[in-house]
Amino acid sequence: MLEISSDVIRGYNDTMILSILLKEPSYGYEISKQIKTISDGKYVIKETTLYSAFTRMEKNEYIESFVASQDMSGNGKKRTYYRITDKGKEYYHNKCEEWELTKDVIEKFIESN
Repeated sequence: MLEISSDVIRGYNDTMILSILLKEPSYGYEISKQIKTISDGKYVIKETTLYSAFTRMEKNEYIESFVASQDMSGNGKKRTYYRITDKGKEYYHNKCEEWELTKDVIEKFIESN
């Protein structure tokens, strides 16, 4: 199976993560699982890439982290969760617009068979 190169998708890791966080706060492993599931296994985000994205997005105030003494399903395990901020929602919508423009330009150079 052909996999997506991390070089190709790197600029949109934040967008994918924010898309998931728009629905509800979540934690690293669950976000990683959702990215794999939503992409039908065509993209698996590396743990280092994921946590680098969290650090960068927290610094830019797109997300904020919090520690929950129980996970959202009520299990007693402490986890660090992330939630999107208003600034993160604005960034997400800007990246979606940028993607539409990018896709439009790139498609002009892709030959259909």
